[in-house]
Amino acid sequence: MTLRALYVDFNSYFASVEQQLRPELRGKAVGVLPVLAETTCCIAASIEAKRLGIKTGTLVRDARKLCRDIVFVESRPKLYVEMHHRLVAAVESCLHVEDVRSIDEMWCRLRGRDMVRDNALALAQEIKQAIYRAGGSQMHCSIGIGPNRFIAKTASNMRKPDGLVVLEQADLPHCLFQLELRDLNGVGRSMEARLRAGGIDTVEQLCRASAWQLRRLWGGIGGERFHAMLRGDDVADIQSQTSSVGHSHVLPPELRNREAAHAVLHRLLQKAAMRLRGIDCIAGRLCVFVKLKNRHHHTAKWGKDIVLDPSSDTRALLAALDRVWQAYPAHASAEGWEPMAIGVTLGDLSEARNQTLSLFGGSAESVRLNAAIDALNLRYGKNAVYFGGAAAALSTAPMRIAFSHVPDLVLESDE
Repeated sequence: MTLRALYVDFNSYFASVEQQLRPELRGKAVGVLPVLAETTCCIAASIEAKRLGIKTGTLVRDARKLCRDIVFVESRPKLYVEMHHRLVAAVESCLHVEDVRSIDEMWCRLRGRDMVRDNALALAQEIKQAIYRAGGSQMHCSIGIGPNRFIAKTASNMRKPDGLVVLEQADLPHCLFQLELRDLNGVGRSMEARLRAGGIDTVEQLCRASAWQLRRLWGGIGGERFHAMLRGDDVADIQSQTSSVGHSHVLPPELRNREAAHAVLHRLLQKAAMRLRGIDCIAGRLCVFVKLKNRHHHTAKWGKDIVLDPSSDTRALLAALDRVWQAYPAHASAEGWEPMAIGVTLGDLSEARNQTLSLFGGSAESVRLNAAIDALNLRYGKNAVYFGGAAAALSTAPMRIAFSHVPDLVLESDE
């Protein structure tokens, strides 16, 4: 009995939710966009669109070339989060959810009789049916079962859509040899380059490398952990705390200018500050980035970050943003560059209880002011009270869903 983990990965999640809620989209190639604009890209694609080569990151114009009849819809994050909670509850009704990994992924630990292959397979089918009952006929998922979470996730990616794959410890590592390096969770573009520079070009070579070799290539104990996970060992998770809080937004065409971008950044930062207080943290660094584009479709990036006196005070953070924005190149617009996407990140987080209040007063008043603003916005809506710099952007920058963060509908919803 080596099966310890069951991994659930929903297929084309955002697009599937849209197809579930809008029956006229079913069976069609669908691209989900952050904003309805020809100059943006897909943040999700339906199963039908993926079969035509359209995927996350595909530009609208390129998607139209691949599929003339593709239907584009604007992202509706609140509905995706609501469906997420419904589906988590459906899985929980069959088997305890050990951890939610993202908006469309979760895993469960197998115990007792569920560790037997036939029982695990029956449980997986039960979970699929519970998901269909709770979410609807379009909510397909791929399930992987394995001796640890890493192998179970790998198995879930081997057959899509609507797959079910079991990898037992006795199958390892040979059953992984046909995969590409990037098929393994934890091997991104930079790690792949590092592995190839170290003489490892295939998964088979990776599996045959020693723990010492992988420690050297990873630059630490992460390589030894990866070596053990490849063999199905049940490696405990390394506990980590939130390291940053941030928001980003693709600007619609009418807001692609310096003044509007600044207003949207104000709105994003006010949202991030409220989230920061919601997790009882303070930030010691502010990072701002802008992705620029010109009429020839060339792109460039501008960014700046500054160290802060650790705080979660909205006024202090907005003052820091205004200082950063003074460095934004004023000549960009004259040279044909316009801001296309922007973002703010609050980093170097620590617990708010560790904050040292100012000796010169004002800190207690700021705490009370922020608490009052948060309370009013939670009760009456997120735009009930706001700082004036965001006035021109109140209808923009709605809630977004990051890869590993499921938004809190109480703290982050725009309603």
